[in-house]
Amino acid sequence: MRLACVRTSCLASFPLLPSRAHAFGRTHPFAPHGIGSFKPERLQLAALLPCPLSGQRMYAVVGATVTTSEASRGPASAGPPPPITEESIDYNPPRGTRDFAPDEMRLRSWLFQRFREVSRLFAFEEVDFPVLESEALFVRKAGEEITQQLYNFEDKSGRRVSLRPELTPSLARLVLQKGKGLPFPVKWFAIGQCWRYERMTRGRRREHYQWNMDILGISGVEAEAELLAAIVTFFKKVGITSEDVGIRVSNRKVLQSVLGRFGVPNESFAAVCVVVDKIEKIARDEVEGELLKLGVSKDAADGILSALSLRTLAELEALLGSENEAATELKQLFALVDVYGFSDWLSFDASVVRGLAYYTGTVFEGFDKAGKLRAICGGGRYDRLLSTFGGEDTPACGFGFGDAVIVELLKERQLLPALQQDVDCIVFSLEDTLRPQAGLVARTLRDAGYAVELVLESKKMKWAFKHAERLQAKHLVLLGSSEWERGCVRIKNLISREEKDVAIDELVTEVDMLKE
Repeated sequence: MRLACVRTSCLASFPLLPSRAHAFGRTHPFAPHGIGSFKPERLQLAALLPCPLSGQRMYAVVGATVTTSEASRGPASAGPPPPITEESIDYNPPRGTRDFAPDEMRLRSWLFQRFREVSRLFAFEEVDFPVLESEALFVRKAGEEITQQLYNFEDKSGRRVSLRPELTPSLARLVLQKGKGLPFPVKWFAIGQCWRYERMTRGRRREHYQWNMDILGISGVEAEAELLAAIVTFFKKVGITSEDVGIRVSNRKVLQSVLGRFGVPNESFAAVCVVVDKIEKIARDEVEGELLKLGVSKDAADGILSALSLRTLAELEALLGSENEAATELKQLFALVDVYGFSDWLSFDASVVRGLAYYTGTVFEGFDKAGKLRAICGGGRYDRLLSTFGGEDTPACGFGFGDAVIVELLKERQLLPALQQDVDCIVFSLEDTLRPQAGLVARTLRDAGYAVELVLESKKMKWAFKHAERLQAKHLVLLGSSEWERGCVRIKNLISREEKDVAIDELVTEVDMLKE
């Protein structure tokens, strides 16, 4: 595999918007050839999509320059890959990615179960999308950092594709694909792997899993309140309190109102949002310098940065007036949250604008109050995203919640669970001749729903006990010739240390009783 870098300006030449006629057809033009989305009714049949990188020539967009002709050459001109030798194999995963050995996988499954449980409580349906999408779905011209971090390349048929860096554009594509027959409101959630070629820090990797919850078809702030309630519910379920985490809330229309006062044109709004989103990452004078490069006047830049320092709704009303649309929406949202009973988690912070250009209204970010970690989650309202892809303006809002930062936070607070392999019974034959019968006993218990470890080779009794202890199994089922001739097996409760002979046809009933 060869990595090359393509200047962002080259990517901007690729077509972005489909025609309106295509937007509601059976196959949306952004859907990669041969790849389907997983709708709620089909998701249970879906298997994990394998990583599509193997054998492909990849372009990681990181802002460096290669010629257009070099960037556009297909796999045929790349020549044969170098031979793989034992000395060339690196046993670590690619930089910024992870393996999930059993202990890490247990933690991931535990976390995903909490994501799914909260989504179920709020009556959201699960969907999924291809890891590989059309590149045009993610290429936007607002100068967003994410467009410079794409894992994108040309496939063997010459199509420009990308590993998804986020889930929301894929959601929009699926909604457009379903067309006007889709009943609103839509309340969907997804847990998917995302890829970004970016600088790694604590809680930031080049691949991560993200939990998204989205509501489409609701224009009022009730939708944002529901999403914020879901986030708070999740935090509570994993032991996080409002002393550990807060959620900063603002509205894009605050900044839009300030820009209007200084005569900054609307077409500069998205680019200004991208710049001011960096206010916690770079110095104030650097932010001001980038605003000046966008053509924003010195007075306007000072006014923008001053507005971003507001921390109360009273200050916001004093600046914009009580009838201002942003102030009105924020007051409604905070009033709802107060009635819902989680206002102690939220605070107004005008500096929150979010770096993605498609946000149009409410925006929010979850943050670690100790200040040791990057944003835990974030989201907001994106009422015009579907229209940028050829559909119609549709009220929509949602959030993304990554797996990496929350795990770091749970480690900090010593809230990670001690997760062990879940084994109910170990079936062990004392004699090799009884191994087929041991398989029959294991099958009987498995048919009853028990997790059974069947010992497949000759081992001593001492080993069996150590193995049971390592797996933290609850019962040890022993097959000996004398017991088997009497139609029995010996079952040992590994918690109480009691043991007894049990008739084979009563084994499941006995295990049920011991479990209780």
